[in-house]
Amino acid sequence: MKSDIEIAQETKLERIECVAERVGIPSDELEHYGKYIAKLPLHLIGEQRGKLILVTAITATKAGIGKTTVSIGLALGLNKIGKKAVVALREPSLGPCFGMKGGAAGGGYAQVLPMEKINLHFTGDFHAITSAHNMISALLDNYLYQHAKEGFGLKEILWRRVLDVNDRSLRQIVTGLGAATNGIPQQAGFDITPASELMAILCLAADEADLRRRIENILLGYTYAGEPFTVKELGIAGAIVVLLKDAIKPNLVQTTENTPAVVHGGPFANIAHGCNSVLATKMALTHSDYTITEAGFGADLGAEKFYDILCRKSGLQPDATVIVATAQGLKMHGGVALDKIKEPDTEGLKKGLANLDRHVENLRSFGQTVIVVFNRFATDTDEEMALLRAHCEQTLGAPFVINNAFAQGGEGAVEMAHVVVDTLEKCPSRPLQFPYSDEDDICTKIEKVAKKIYRAATVSFAKPALDRIKLAEKQGLSSFPVCIAKTQYSFSGDEKAYGAVSGFDLHIRDVVINAGSEMIVAIAGNIMRMPGLPKEPQANKIDYINGEIIGLS
Repeated sequence: MKSDIEIAQETKLERIECVAERVGIPSDELEHYGKYIAKLPLHLIGEQRGKLILVTAITATKAGIGKTTVSIGLALGLNKIGKKAVVALREPSLGPCFGMKGGAAGGGYAQVLPMEKINLHFTGDFHAITSAHNMISALLDNYLYQHAKEGFGLKEILWRRVLDVNDRSLRQIVTGLGAATNGIPQQAGFDITPASELMAILCLAADEADLRRRIENILLGYTYAGEPFTVKELGIAGAIVVLLKDAIKPNLVQTTENTPAVVHGGPFANIAHGCNSVLATKMALTHSDYTITEAGFGADLGAEKFYDILCRKSGLQPDATVIVATAQGLKMHGGVALDKIKEPDTEGLKKGLANLDRHVENLRSFGQTVIVVFNRFATDTDEEMALLRAHCEQTLGAPFVINNAFAQGGEGAVEMAHVVVDTLEKCPSRPLQFPYSDEDDICTKIEKVAKKIYRAATVSFAKPALDRIKLAEKQGLSSFPVCIAKTQYSFSGDEKAYGAVSGFDLHIRDVVINAGSEMIVAIAGNIMRMPGLPKEPQANKIDYINGEIIGLS
């Protein structure tokens, strides 16, 4: 089969105004970024009449799951059977594209296009967030430098810098070295752009006014008197809004079958809340009968945060949740070695089903109707398909369908589309039921997620985490939802604990107060907010030859 980028480059794209017209968006409302990409003004968001379908997955493995491919495939399948469907997705980060993961625009014949532009710079949203974030850093440093002689200073600076590149060397740095005119020497560091609080703010903001309000509330540090110092005190919120005035607008592109896709925002689920912007989802719901969106990594991370953070604050309610599984991923969770997962192994597959079962149980605890979609690979056997179908339909009592959109496009997702439509008509999800309430204290919220969703026996808090929680409570921020940053490879904080591990201690080593995005980020284990590069990064394969990009996948 052809590579993703070969399929993408051979697909005949339609001008973006033609794509927009399919969902009733007038061409004169588009803000063009070339022939095939446009930004959508926020006033196009109106009554959200469509049904919302969330796509999530079993616990991530290094074998890959294909959640984005399924999300796009479902949109293709729904359009193929005559439904008006739009997919809303996150934007890829340059870090993973040049690092471990490669491209992040779907795969095979289920992609969003133009994939090269989406994966590389796109409409500049990530660059805008990077610039805005670092502008705050520069203005904060300047404020400290200019007011130092007046005796002003911060006892603790919380605001780090960001860069959309995997670079472990920048995790901890020292700035301001050299002459006194170079600033005040201090320890600093970089996170990756998807971990920026501005990314979360962009993805949760209800409109431009809400964007400004949230930016003003960003906590930059504490004075020597122990008082919080925010962007509002710095007096620069307007300048930061100016840098983000275009980035806040969702991006319209198209699929491999020229159907509309809204791609906007890109926080990671292992270090942030892992969902595309609320504005993109509401834009899609305004202009479609079915909106498909996804949440990052496994359901314990992305789906939990989608419900507990995004839905809790935006009022969105999924009508159903699709969980994606693969035979290879289940085998890994069943104890099969990575180099053996392409070989038939029904025993390993059976053992790995415990991971799927745990996720389905969790999703149902939120009140969700769950559909299991099996993302088929070429090495999967009919015997394995039959085993999975029997388990889902007989043991779990869940609809089961095989997705073939990767190889066949919309035609390979027709059965999936019919199953989803039938499920939505006969058994839609109930109103969301959350594992914790807004009134719970911060420690209780973390413990409830850890015990109810991850199945931890205990939660331990390092002193820095407890100290930060006390500060948050003193500032009156206890009502915020919690966002747990942990490994995507396990229910626990140990990335090597596969399957459906339970009875462990989840150790919270630190807490970040995101007063602008209105969440408390609890950092579990050794999770890093600035990834490193692998021994053989994807950048080694990317090139530009005869006017075409190669190596993105």
